[in-house]
Amino acid sequence: MAVDVDRDANHWSELPAGRLRHAMAAALSGFDRRALSLDGRKAAAVVIAIAAHEGKNAIWLTERSAGLRAHAGQLALPGGRLDPGEDAETAALRELHEELGIRLPRSSVLGLLDDYPTRSGYIMTPVVAWVDVVGEPIPSPAEVAAVHRIPLAELDVEPVLAPVPGSEHPTIKLPMLGGHLHAPTAAILHQFREVALHRRPTRVAHMDQPRWAWE
Repeated sequence: MAVDVDRDANHWSELPAGRLRHAMAAALSGFDRRALSLDGRKAAAVVIAIAAHEGKNAIWLTERSAGLRAHAGQLALPGGRLDPGEDAETAALRELHEELGIRLPRSSVLGLLDDYPTRSGYIMTPVVAWVDVVGEPIPSPAEVAAVHRIPLAELDVEPVLAPVPGSEHPTIKLPMLGGHLHAPTAAILHQFREVALHRRPTRVAHMDQPRWAWE
């Protein structure tokens, strides 16, 4: 069952869970996902986990701990490098458990989005997963300083494209949490909105990141 965009685009947060899960799974299964070869880069995965809270469907964004060596304090989806022998789905679910204490079965995965190449040398695979009734996230203090719950309706915002010095491609920003969410997370969530909710086959892997994210 497809989501009726004209009627429901502003109400994804409150759609019945069963209907929303079915619609997103169908949209992702029909999406011609593009995978990228590593070419010397490291494989990583992030998870877009949809969970209901007080009747609203939302995703979790984490604020990275100040003590992390890379990208401390930045907003990000739960995720990290693949361990030896892991695929993207396994790694994404493992990272969700390690960062937020949420353990999900592999059957919770609804699908994958396009691989995204980062300036810091990773090929990032976004995994979309459905969270059934679970407790509140318990963030790992070593990795997560704070957890933000973003209702799905708040993802339906116009992206901001901005030039990047030294790049032929712009970066993408999403107005969120009183400021802007930056790529790669902004690019991934924009594609999630377009593909999983609007059923529009939108590509974002060519979009760059701000210069401060190039390390």
